[in-house]
Amino acid sequence: MLIRIRSRDGLERVTIDNAHITVSHLKTLIQSQLQIPVQNQTLSTNQNLLLAKTPSDLQKFTDMSNPNTPLSSLNISHGSILFLSYEGERSIKGPAVQPSGSFGRKMTMDDLIAKQMRVSRQETPHCDSVSFDRDCADAFQHYVNETLAFAVKRGGFMYGTVSEDKKVEVDFIYEPPQQGTEDVLFVLRDTEEEKMVDAIAAGLGMKKVGFIFTQTIMQNKDYTLSNREVLQAVEYHAESGMEEWVTAVVKLEVGEDGSAAIHFEAFQMSDMCVRLFKEGWFESEIKEGDDPKLSKMKKDVVVGVKDIKEVDNDFFLVVVKILDHQCVGMESPGASDMGFCKVGTGFFMVFVSYQSRDLEGPLSSTFPIENRITQVTMRALKNHLDRAQSLPLVKRISDFHLLLFLARFLDLNSDIPALTQCVQTQIPVPEGYKLLINSLADTA
Repeated sequence: MLIRIRSRDGLERVTIDNAHITVSHLKTLIQSQLQIPVQNQTLSTNQNLLLAKTPSDLQKFTDMSNPNTPLSSLNISHGSILFLSYEGERSIKGPAVQPSGSFGRKMTMDDLIAKQMRVSRQETPHCDSVSFDRDCADAFQHYVNETLAFAVKRGGFMYGTVSEDKKVEVDFIYEPPQQGTEDVLFVLRDTEEEKMVDAIAAGLGMKKVGFIFTQTIMQNKDYTLSNREVLQAVEYHAESGMEEWVTAVVKLEVGEDGSAAIHFEAFQMSDMCVRLFKEGWFESEIKEGDDPKLSKMKKDVVVGVKDIKEVDNDFFLVVVKILDHQCVGMESPGASDMGFCKVGTGFFMVFVSYQSRDLEGPLSSTFPIENRITQVTMRALKNHLDRAQSLPLVKRISDFHLLLFLARFLDLNSDIPALTQCVQTQIPVPEGYKLLINSLADTA
């Protein structure tokens, strides 16, 4: 069976006999197959290991510190991903490529430019962390799980805030018009609708902070992001102009015993990735047979000591730790920063800090969501308002998706700022807007 090992060098595979071997045996296999001495290895099931910078940071990851622990007791099975931090350097096997400027070859201007395009790993993200309002995360994953069954891709833009200490908080997800297949997500952007979304966000003191998408259960699991996904993610990152921009991926992992868990992972595209995209280095045409683990360049770039045109996608990803607005810090087996939150009818996995506060998001996510299979109608508005008649109107309209529905009938320059101010400050809705909203509902 195969175990995937993710380290600063990317994603590699180790062949093991079975899941009943111990951590000590696995480290010996890593030494023999990946040439990393046992004494230099720190292993964990927690991806935040890759963010550890000091020996004291590494000591916090204790889930695989006992050499006699069987892998089976850690729920590690065929295809599982483990995270590895190690001291020292090693030589990574790869195709032999003659370097530019070698004997008998003249250096061209393109060679000189390529020498400046040195692709290396960016260890530290520009944001400290990303946290998700649990309701909006649940609404997104529940639809993909229950309606689409993770058979086609789905995506959305994340809106929220960025604090002074670079913590990104996601408060709602806008799902634009789109079509998804097993491998490709076509986002059919509606500029008029996005103007309404941005106006609502601005009125709530928020802005667009990232892009979220799902991977399908049929996709190859030998990569973190495919070349198509890297291109799409870096396009939106570059468009944003934000250092703190976050890319989140949602996937369904099925174990050998048939159990399933929905995983949220977060990354930033590296500064070099964004630069290469902006300067047109990426090959945008992906052909049948291309390795999805590799992004093609139009010209050579330098990776290590080699000039190559195909770069492992993991070189472009910077891991971002995930918190959850509404999860209190909890003890969880095997990892100090990992927890499971009950969401809707299932579970999704998040990485939470013990210092997380029990924060309630400012918005609910109970109104039908835009651009899905079922069209949102006035009947939905009436049903939504009727369900909570005992609550003040400002509470009932504190839902981004409801505000977006209302925005189609209101003025962006006057009505939307007035309503979003009510929602943001939770002050009573003026009588005129009450009449207007109720009259719209009564047309159902």
